[in-house]
Amino acid sequence: MLDLDLIELKLKAKSSQEVIEKLGSLMLSKGYVLDSYVHAVLTREETLPTGLPIDGFSVAIPHTDSGHVNESTIAIATLEEPVEFNMMIDPTQKTKVQLVFLLAVKNPNAQVQLLKTLMSVFQNKELLMNLQKASSKEEVNELLRCLAV
Repeated sequence: MLDLDLIELKLKAKSSQEVIEKLGSLMLSKGYVLDSYVHAVLTREETLPTGLPIDGFSVAIPHTDSGHVNESTIAIATLEEPVEFNMMIDPTQKTKVQLVFLLAVKNPNAQVQLLKTLMSVFQNKELLMNLQKASSKEEVNELLRCLAV
């Protein structure tokens, strides 16, 4: 089960940095991550961006290494208006992201499995659309019951 306190619906943000800062501060306030986490995610995002366009719908999966994590978790935001992230496949290009999954993974071996699970979520456009339209945190949790952290 996802921590409902880490789900933000219709988040208002002007930049990818603002989204990461807002979600990261939620994680920090609950003790999931260290003080260094947000800065580490932002620094990694500069060189290894995580914007991922999928069939006309874009998501982002910002994260950093496990040294900044106390306990594995995922913070999720549906965005009121899309925010530009640089693309994972071509960092010189940008994509307008509608859903952000901020990952904090304590066990590096578990990160590969989590990313595989997320990729299966991302391949389901109907699921992505339902997540974007979700009207409650509980609905997001139910739609993503396949995610184990």
